[in-house]
Amino acid sequence: MNHDHHHSHAHVAHASTASVRERRLLIAFGLTLCTLFAEAVGGWLSGSLALLADAGHMLVDALALLFAWLGARFARRPADARRSFGYARLEVLVGYTNALAQFVLVGWIVFEAIGRFMAPGEILGGMMLAVALAGLLVNLLVLRVLHDHDEHDVNSASARLHVLGDLLGSVGAVVAALLIRQFGWNWSDALISVFVSLLILGNAWQLLRRSGHILLEGAPSGVDMAIVASTLEQAGIGVAGVHHVHVWELAGGSAMATLHARLDAGVEADAAIASVQRVLREHFGVIHATVQIEAGDCASAPCPEHRH
Repeated sequence: MNHDHHHSHAHVAHASTASVRERRLLIAFGLTLCTLFAEAVGGWLSGSLALLADAGHMLVDALALLFAWLGARFARRPADARRSFGYARLEVLVGYTNALAQFVLVGWIVFEAIGRFMAPGEILGGMMLAVALAGLLVNLLVLRVLHDHDEHDVNSASARLHVLGDLLGSVGAVVAALLIRQFGWNWSDALISVFVSLLILGNAWQLLRRSGHILLEGAPSGVDMAIVASTLEQAGIGVAGVHHVHVWELAGGSAMATLHARLDAGVEADAAIASVQRVLREHFGVIHATVQIEAGDCASAPCPEHRH
């Protein structure tokens, strides 16, 4: 009864946290969409590539925030017969797609900037500065709305990456507008657009690597299979040997594991499985583990002399 009581409270708390996260993503989407239209119109009228680039970036970001919101909602759907682990990995797919979209956007900005370097056009610095400052304030507000998120949540990390890129774009547009107004350096608009794109590219690459690693079922950061095996063998739970160890993430922060374990003589299998799962949860954050108990030699050939 006690266990059910605690589980119920944990479930309610998790649902409440997920609901707050969804609401924040939706608010951020609305604010970003409004700023996108303002910067697109301002960039067109003023002739600023920095504003147009930031508006293009914000178009991708608005879609990113929308997909992040949809991903958060779908991730809460329960498992079914076709998807036994539910929809949690959808957030990783969203993060991976968003990162790829950033590469396409950066390519477009650089292409446009080269054209502006070769043939600079007239830019209305005053209008550019006003729109850029408004965009900067809204991006700061959106970043504040999304500030409190789980560090393992790839979905929210993806959304924050896009908003951070927007913020950098707005800062760049403000700097370019000041240079144009003060010195008439119209080329600074294209130069700062390229500089901001390179910053965005670095963050996008990190997100692409992280989400791609999860999709390829790579080991969670800091988890070594040999250490997992030796920890179980030295935990004093009756495990004599461990092999065929696999640890991966279903989504950010949701580690899973499978392994084969050979027990000491006289150790009861069910108790050993429970102990193995407890050690994996406490030491490596594994939320679900499948343990195959072997009484003698390894049931799966080839059986390694040493764990792997």
